[in-house]
Amino acid sequence: MKNCIIQKLGFSIIFLCIILTIFFLGTIIYFILIKGAPIVSWDFLTKAPRNAMTEGGVAPIIIGTIYLILGAMIFSVPLGLACAIYICEYSPKSFIVNIIRISINNLAGVPSVVFGLFGLAVFVNFLGFGVSILSGSLTLGILALPLIISSSQEALMAVPHSIREASLSLGASHWDTIKRIVLPTALPGILTGVILSVGRVAGETAPVLFTAAAFYKRGYPKSIFSEVMVLPYHIYALMTEGAHPDKQRAIAYGCSLVLLLLVLFISGFAIVLRQRQRSSYG
Repeated sequence: MKNCIIQKLGFSIIFLCIILTIFFLGTIIYFILIKGAPIVSWDFLTKAPRNAMTEGGVAPIIIGTIYLILGAMIFSVPLGLACAIYICEYSPKSFIVNIIRISINNLAGVPSVVFGLFGLAVFVNFLGFGVSILSGSLTLGILALPLIISSSQEALMAVPHSIREASLSLGASHWDTIKRIVLPTALPGILTGVILSVGRVAGETAPVLFTAAAFYKRGYPKSIFSEVMVLPYHIYALMTEGAHPDKQRAIAYGCSLVLLLLVLFISGFAIVLRQRQRSSYG
């Protein structure tokens, strides 16, 4: 009887936490929708800012944000997956490997402004890339690495060892087993980490502030060495540094809604891929 009461109390607490989480998430989304929906239109999505960013749209800013997200993922996903494969499949089980895993997990908690300062020191100044898409993408890629490595490790370790043994017993090499059996089975978990990384990378302001963002720039970026306007920094600039706060505040809410929809679209696309992969190997 006592255990039953404790169990019901535990489930009630869990249910309450879920309700509170959904409530706060719904409140944020509702607030952004109410404030931003009147601003968002086809012209807003397809035109550039004008008149001291009090009119026009955010098309170059959306493109710049997409460039940074894609650049970060192109850099971090292969590198993070390779690190996870090495740690889980090839590295000797030793004390040093455990330290590396703990270090990766701790690195995920480092404030993003520290990554921004690192990108400024290494990519912008030392390597001479300047304030550019390349510097910002590499910095955001390093920011996303710990999460991708950790989620990929968990996904790889969740694959039953018996599947590996069965493949090896049939004459497949270790790499063929990883490539044809382990990775496809673990791919849904890996994509989950990528989805979370996209959400974090898309909303970061401090790293791009030091490495990639321009307060205002005419036209679209012409190369990976161009400065770029991005949605998170543009929102910050409109809310804190604008000379016409009444007009720019409304545009900032519109940018917030566009950023939210952009992240949801990319995440939704990745979720569809994950579900298809899960149904294929489920």
